[in-house]
Amino acid sequence: MIPRSLTRHAISAFGQYPIVTLVGPRQSGKTTLARNAFDLPYVNLEAPDERDFVLSDPRGFLASHPDGAIIDEIQRAPDLASYLQVRVDETNRPGQFLLTGSHNFAVREQLSQSLAGRMALLTLLPFSRSELIDAGVHCGGYFDHILAGGYPRIRDIGLDPTSFHRDYVGTYLERDLRQLSAVRNIAQFQTFMRLCAANIGQVLNLNRLASDCGISQTTATEWLNLMEAGYILHRLQPYFANTRKRLVKRPKLYFHDTGVACFLLGLTVAEHVESHPLRGALFENHVINEVLKHDLNRNRAAQLHFFRDGNGNEVDLLHGRGPKLVPIEIKSGQTISSDWFKGIDHFARHFPATGGAVIYAGEASQHRSDGRAVLPADELPALLETIT
Repeated sequence: MIPRSLTRHAISAFGQYPIVTLVGPRQSGKTTLARNAFDLPYVNLEAPDERDFVLSDPRGFLASHPDGAIIDEIQRAPDLASYLQVRVDETNRPGQFLLTGSHNFAVREQLSQSLAGRMALLTLLPFSRSELIDAGVHCGGYFDHILAGGYPRIRDIGLDPTSFHRDYVGTYLERDLRQLSAVRNIAQFQTFMRLCAANIGQVLNLNRLASDCGISQTTATEWLNLMEAGYILHRLQPYFANTRKRLVKRPKLYFHDTGVACFLLGLTVAEHVESHPLRGALFENHVINEVLKHDLNRNRAAQLHFFRDGNGNEVDLLHGRGPKLVPIEIKSGQTISSDWFKGIDHFARHFPATGGAVIYAGEASQHRSDGRAVLPADELPALLETIT
């Protein structure tokens, strides 16, 4: 089994809170982490008999687990949170229940209201490239990794990425959508997902997205929220500052797993990714995911933004730690160019910034006298450690 960076933080939190909740996409490894790290009875609420027991007799269910339990897919029994609150308040000790959930908004809303102050909430995404490299797993080049993505079943047992992602997307459509919302036109929703993949790294234009799919803007908003709730995609918000300069105020779209995005784009081999018109956007998605996972795997709030003003000045990623931001440019090329720092230079002249780096698909590193660097993407974790 490939170790997960989040494990030690989950164990630490379990020693401090009565309840720890792991959220993240289906099949991202939440159950495996929970069952290997914690010696507790396991209950899966996807099983009809277990779910019926919890829904019909929540007090009896909790009484049958006096020493706590791992409860998988907690969003299937939303009212259990209130009974858990009473239970942990009565016993008043840490390390009682480990919960998992696959629906972002549903889990957070249900649990945060009842269990505020009693629960640690951690997010587990698919493997980062750095986790795999640290475990000695051969990932191939950047574009091989982008195509395969990070889902554990691909990495642990060597499933074919295209077959896995086809089944994964099918499962998401057939199962999770029916739990989250009544999407009546599945074929149209599939088209919408493919359009989202075609808009990776672009500033979100809801009108155009809705028009291209033949749906209303309201429906497009609802479907984006569904995909975000199911951990299919996430939105990178723009940087706002107290300034009169005209800044872009709409988010950018990125997928939580580049393998899913590649499948939706019809890409089946790494060479397709490397030569595709969206090569740069997919590489950018990969790097942003690595930064996001680096923070979440250390149980840190991810403070990530992008910058773009009305004059076309932009920085792909701003990493926030402390009073100043670290601007990061992302380039899929392999030959270093002097104009790669143009956006970083502009941002540093007008906003609080420290350092700065260009992350690219090449192999050479450059550390400059002004504290900035040009680094291969695989050296990104070391840079992030210096930032934090």
